[in-house]
Amino acid sequence: MAHEVKIPTVGESITEVTIANWLKKEGDTVKMDEVIAELESDKATFELTAPQAGTLRIFKQKGEVVPIGTTICEIAADGGTAAKSTTPSTTTTPTKSNSMKLTGAIKEMKVPAVGESITEVTISTWLKKEGDYVKLDEVIAEVESDKATFELPAEANGILRIIATEKTTLPIGGLICKIEVAEGEPAAAAPTPTAPPAAATAAGTSYAAGHASPAAAKILDEKGITANQVTGTGVGGRITKEDATKAQPAAKETKPVATPAAAVPVVPGARTERREKMTSLRKTIARRLVAVKNETAMLTTFNEVDMKPVMDLRSKYKDQFKEKHGVGLGFMSFFTKAICVALKDFPAVNASIDKDEIVYHDYCDISIAVSTPRGLVVPVIRNAESLSMAQIESEVVRLATKGRDGKLTIEEMTGGTFSITNGGVFGSMLSTPIINPPQSAILGMHNIVERPVAKNGEVVVRPIMYLALSYDHRIIDGRESVSFLVRVKELLEDPGRLILGV
Repeated sequence: MAHEVKIPTVGESITEVTIANWLKKEGDTVKMDEVIAELESDKATFELTAPQAGTLRIFKQKGEVVPIGTTICEIAADGGTAAKSTTPSTTTTPTKSNSMKLTGAIKEMKVPAVGESITEVTISTWLKKEGDYVKLDEVIAEVESDKATFELPAEANGILRIIATEKTTLPIGGLICKIEVAEGEPAAAAPTPTAPPAAATAAGTSYAAGHASPAAAKILDEKGITANQVTGTGVGGRITKEDATKAQPAAKETKPVATPAAAVPVVPGARTERREKMTSLRKTIARRLVAVKNETAMLTTFNEVDMKPVMDLRSKYKDQFKEKHGVGLGFMSFFTKAICVALKDFPAVNASIDKDEIVYHDYCDISIAVSTPRGLVVPVIRNAESLSMAQIESEVVRLATKGRDGKLTIEEMTGGTFSITNGGVFGSMLSTPIINPPQSAILGMHNIVERPVAKNGEVVVRPIMYLALSYDHRIIDGRESVSFLVRVKELLEDPGRLILGV
């Protein structure tokens, strides 16, 4: 019997997809759940799997755009092929014993809803492999969204059948894998007669062995250490953050100098290229930046701040501050406090647009841009207007650390009302930051440079920082934006006003 394969529903707003690639060709024999094609929508790329085993007959060709629900191929059932596909593989499926029994039920695991603004995720790492026995709630994969990395636990006991391979991007609700539900547990797998001796030796080795967690991978990369140089102490031999922290680079060996004949010549003017698939985070950043430019009336206004008063105050009290509060006194707390005061004076800068309404926020949830190995993330300091400078500094350190370790939660990165980005840490002199939607404004900090300025009729050298405020002109007028930035400047140049609240 032939089974028609139709384009599935992949999202509420997606009405058509493009056939990006056929992984099987006309007349090929395919197995059940085998990936046969790659489909692309305007939001994600996903894989199409065979609903049954049989012979493939293709109706739509690569590059064609087809509506949801269209039949693009059919699979004619083949008795021999189907029987073969349902026979457990001796190399991937654990040996069954009387202690485990397949119930015949199939548990489909789909991408869960992980946040209001998240529409797709990427399969980062499979911790189990095809055919493995998995237990209920056992972590089987790591899934990455544009905001965070989280673990995927098994939803049943049974045999794992992987649908979406690593680096595959799926929409919310997309099928990740299936579990052939089982009762009981399998006996230990016995090596097959044809397996090489090395396979028997590694029979107890988990698929996770030698794989580094996202935080561990970052640390190893910074140290210049490869994963195969580290012994993992995590579940199944996985390399944890602690393993990476303790790891030390191997001592460099003295190697004999290669003779000119053995050396590989470097070709001058070589025009090599390499391609890497964009991560889910990078694709989302790109999409949002373009959307902001197209959907907002964004303008940027500039000013400069004499940072000497803040620097003098910080220099005078930073040791006592650190001793009392256990955290360093940085510039971020001064800027955050000044911004909260200015936002109270100019509430439109702290507002957002929701359809045909303007939403004014009576609180200040300040988003802080943090650069990480995965890209830019923007965690939020909640109710910053009610925090002390020590509490703000502690929050900045906590959120920045979690961001760089890839451990920020969705809740920690949603709901900000105003953003701060500091390009100055990378040496930026001046920039026009892009608004972080649905917010209506963002402040850009830059590097501090000694410049000659006029003070009381004299030219003096002062540490000057340029500030940039990008804002949505649809709800923030020029007078408000300029006045807001002037207010921030005044507070920073006279930090005593922040302490006294005047």
